[in-house]
Amino acid sequence: MTSLSASLVRGALSSPFKRAGRPDATLPQDRPTRPAAPVAPGPLAAYRKICGFTEPGPLPLTYPHVLAFPLTMRLMAGRAFPLPVLGLVHTWIEITPHRTVQPAEPLELEVYADELTPHRRGTEVTMVTRARVDGELVWESRSGYLSRHATTDAAAAPRTAPAPDAVGELPAVAEWTLPGDLGRRYGAVSGDRNPIHLHPLTARLFGFPRAIAHGMWTVARCLAEAGEAAGIRSVRAEFRAPVLLPGTVTYAADPAGNSFALRGAEGRVHLVGTVTRKA
Repeated sequence: MTSLSASLVRGALSSPFKRAGRPDATLPQDRPTRPAAPVAPGPLAAYRKICGFTEPGPLPLTYPHVLAFPLTMRLMAGRAFPLPVLGLVHTWIEITPHRTVQPAEPLELEVYADELTPHRRGTEVTMVTRARVDGELVWESRSGYLSRHATTDAAAAPRTAPAPDAVGELPAVAEWTLPGDLGRRYGAVSGDRNPIHLHPLTARLFGFPRAIAHGMWTVARCLAEAGEAAGIRSVRAEFRAPVLLPGTVTYAADPAGNSFALRGAEGRVHLVGTVTRKA
């Protein structure tokens, strides 16, 4: 946690000197790693609780992303990373579990920045996270993070796959009332203390009227509600609109569990997701 806190401070100090959208911007070639180690039971239990995973057993599908977050922050906070880390918005994630992972297995983690792409609202970076056990690739993810800035290319679009067309027609399954301190509580568990999630005042500095929920919390909560059954080949989630805190959202999913969504007031879609399963 000490190294993570140092990365957050370093990222905050360096952000004012970075300008997103530079045509000559390049990504660092570093690939920070964490040596193989089993998962600490205390933090895992806290994560399960706040995300709604009620059953013990294998690691939640989203947890390796949380374990690797200090590595991600170290890379993003570095001098060679071209985007200011403060205010970065998670826009999408693809998770591919190659097999079930047990908490006692020693996970080796690796993170790297893959590409920069124009976005209609700024510049997006794709980050890759990989987890191995004894050299075997057991889990990987790709994530998009948006640095918002003025752009003249109104046609630029995010690198995301088309979302399900009928998310508004997915049947409602559950309604959740989210407290105003959810971002602070999840930040304490995950280490992601981006100011857009913590307080209304710090969120307003980046254009949000109130603090917003972490995208990774919304994905994890949806998977926990679905039961995160074995046999998942991949999960893709796209964060369409921020979830303001406090607030009330509705989790919706098709009966087969292949599509899901998170909707807010008046049917506003916050998140859409798809699940592919092994044959």
